[in-house]
Amino acid sequence: MMRRRTTLLASCTALALALGATACGGGGPVTAGGGDKALSGQTVTVAGVWSGSEQKNFQKVLEAFSEKTGAKTQFVSTGDNVSTVVGSKIEGGNAPDVVMVPQVGVLKQFAEKGWLKPLSKTTRQSVDANYANVWKTYGSVDGTLYGLYFKAAHKSTVWYSPDALAQAGVKPPTTYDQMLKAGHTVSDSGLAAFSVAGQDGWTLTDWFENIYLSQAGPEKYDALAAHRLKWTDVSVVRALTTLGKLFKDGQLIAGGQKEALNTDFPGSVEKVFGPEPEAGMVYEGDFVAGVAKDQFGRTIGQDANFFPFPAVDGGEAPVVSGGDAAVVLKDGKNQKAATRLLEYLATPEAAAVWAEAGGFLSPNKNLDLASYGDDVTRATAKSLVDAGDSVRFDMSDQAPAAFGGTKGAGEWKLLQDFLRDPSDPKATAAGLEAAAAKAYRG
Repeated sequence: MMRRRTTLLASCTALALALGATACGGGGPVTAGGGDKALSGQTVTVAGVWSGSEQKNFQKVLEAFSEKTGAKTQFVSTGDNVSTVVGSKIEGGNAPDVVMVPQVGVLKQFAEKGWLKPLSKTTRQSVDANYANVWKTYGSVDGTLYGLYFKAAHKSTVWYSPDALAQAGVKPPTTYDQMLKAGHTVSDSGLAAFSVAGQDGWTLTDWFENIYLSQAGPEKYDALAAHRLKWTDVSVVRALTTLGKLFKDGQLIAGGQKEALNTDFPGSVEKVFGPEPEAGMVYEGDFVAGVAKDQFGRTIGQDANFFPFPAVDGGEAPVVSGGDAAVVLKDGKNQKAATRLLEYLATPEAAAVWAEAGGFLSPNKNLDLASYGDDVTRATAKSLVDAGDSVRFDMSDQAPAAFGGTKGAGEWKLLQDFLRDPSDPKATAAGLEAAAAKAYRG
């Protein structure tokens, strides 16, 4: 407790120096007031993938920053193709000041193109005080820290309807085989076991990554993520074979493979938590809760809950994460204000603003868990923070965008093809290796 208190005070001191805060309370989230208004008259433009409720809630963070510093803020939603949109804005002389980068591979590409400004000393000190080393690693390129992970995702959560599992008489499983067995029992009770969002290829990469991390272990996961290990490796074929057992089982997937390929992520959540449920479970990250709550009125912890993605073949239960890293562009017109924004985002205070709004997890270990609005979110946040350096970042997000982050291409497309026909894992592995080799050379 003393160590945590000392760290929190250190980060608060850094915040005071950076933002002119006059006080920093230890008993809960810090208020956003008390700034020096030193950035009055400046405007910070922030680009990111967020839209809808995510954009609305991030705007609350930006408003807290404005209240503190006097700077105005403008958020621009890029859609999924962040690298293309930001690249065109830079070429057109209209670069944003800050970009919330959702993929490690894109962050690396930005750094290699010379687009990024290293994080300030104050931000680096806050990262050292508030984050596990793994987040520093994923935010760095060639030893230089460019990215601050503000929003994280816990992608090792399986969400379920408590009523559906209770009706089937099954409890949350702890192994992958138990999960499939429980799925058959749910199916026998009248609902499909899983809703799968096959229309969105990124959800399929998440399925694969959880299985692979648990089954093959973290060393091979890291090697495959960096393409030091070929996708034709026996460990990849084994993981695809394990995933294929689910994909080809007509009892387990709502509507079968064809319907899964026509179901997007929000639709997959609706099939479990909507007004006419078709399945008992849906695998995806903690952000499932936001859709279940905001779109379908579910009470998290009562009629929507989760269990950790279960261990596969005797391995450790996986903790796969994703996240959005804030970076400062060299070509932005307001670098001073942009730097101050990142110094703010690195603090527990900034994280608390979105945590209180909901639909958010922070990798900031000094954020008071009481900031989260419900016990389930607190549990997922605690699980992510407690995992420390054993967290592994979403593998597809570490890859070049051409392989791991492009709709209708690369890993997304190949795993959709595998969902359509999971009969030949070796052929799928060969296709993945060919696509990866091309993307990494590029």
